[in-house]
Amino acid sequence: MDILRIILSILLPPLGVFLQVGLGAHFWINILLTLLGYIPGIIHAIWIIARR
Repeated sequence: MDILRIILSILLPPLGVFLQVGLGAHFWINILLTLLGYIPGIIHAIWIIARR
């Protein structure tokens, strides 16, 4: 399942984070990072998925 989340995080970072943690603070941080720059959103999403 983590492989699927990582692939989704590359395509749409907030979706990968949402599948991992739900509508928490990390989800909103990831949306902000994705809006500021796509690459920071991807890095944050993969970090969240790999950490748990």
